[in-house]
Amino acid sequence: MGYGLVQCTGNRVSLIEMGVLKLPVRKDSYERLKLIHQKVQELISRFAPQDFAIEAPFFGKNVQSMLKLGRAQGVAIATAMHAGIPVVEYSPKKVKQAITGNGNSEKQQVWKMLQRILELEEEITSYDASDAVAVAVCHHFQNQIHERISGGAGSFRGDG
Repeated sequence: MGYGLVQCTGNRVSLIEMGVLKLPVRKDSYERLKLIHQKVQELISRFAPQDFAIEAPFFGKNVQSMLKLGRAQGVAIATAMHAGIPVVEYSPKKVKQAITGNGNSEKQQVWKMLQRILELEEEITSYDASDAVAVAVCHHFQNQIHERISGGAGSFRGDG
């Protein structure tokens, strides 16, 4: 499970932290869900995000994998909601479109654009982490559009 936190001040967006929660294969599925809950709770405690953005489930061929992904996402969403953080979902295509301008971009293209947007030099170690950052940046862009339309202003931290 990848995660990414960004801080947004006006039009400026910067990376706070990104990473991956490695779930031990030897633990049963309920123990892994507990670890997801604990990690999301820890990130909320450390960073106090104002919003929680997550990638919407995609349709795959393997029903068991989709079920496991749905459960994991449900735990993360419930943890954020329990903390009073609003949750927003974005489709993978919407995230790619927001970051690169092309909803069919490859992960490498998304990361290269994130490097430009966030002014990052380092290379990516996990596309799960960069995908999460992309969701957070996508959420920032969507908030900017909403603020322009509604005339509001503000900043937020997003977790993806």
